[in-house]
Amino acid sequence: MVLIIHKWLLLFALLVCTVHKNTHPYFVSVIEIEHNATDKSMEISCKIFTDDFEKTLRSTYHTKIDLLHPNNKAAMEIIVHDYIKNHVQIMVNEKLLQLEFLGYEQQQESIISFYQVANIATVKKIDITNTILYSYSPMQINIMHAIVGGQRQSTKLTYPEKTTAFLF
Repeated sequence: MVLIIHKWLLLFALLVCTVHKNTHPYFVSVIEIEHNATDKSMEISCKIFTDDFEKTLRSTYHTKIDLLHPNNKAAMEIIVHDYIKNHVQIMVNEKLLQLEFLGYEQQQESIISFYQVANIATVKKIDITNTILYSYSPMQINIMHAIVGGQRQSTKLTYPEKTTAFLF
């Protein structure tokens, strides 16, 4: 699951390095949702460029933000989770999911946060509202992947688009 996200952002990182040395011309997040039929759960990850994410969190929460070397990791986790829950809503079979935050970590130039939702036996439809970093850049692109029963579907939302759905 993480490998797929990594490949997407690696492509963008390579483009960034070849085009600009100090700034990047792309504003991208990647969400991957995978149904684990054995555990009857949804596993969700969200990957965002660290510099864009930190700038957005600073302006949103009006506090010092350092996701890479935090003085208080627990406080940063609360902020990351709060931001994501306010900007990503996922419904499965017409039921709004309550994302259980598992934590975040740095992967290269990005922050990836992890979530889980229990008691999801079957998935027929996934509805997503995603406005990650829309307040930061009108060039924001949010890529989403959903995997159910081994079937993978992908789409993207380009600012100002906010909603999409996957049918299985």
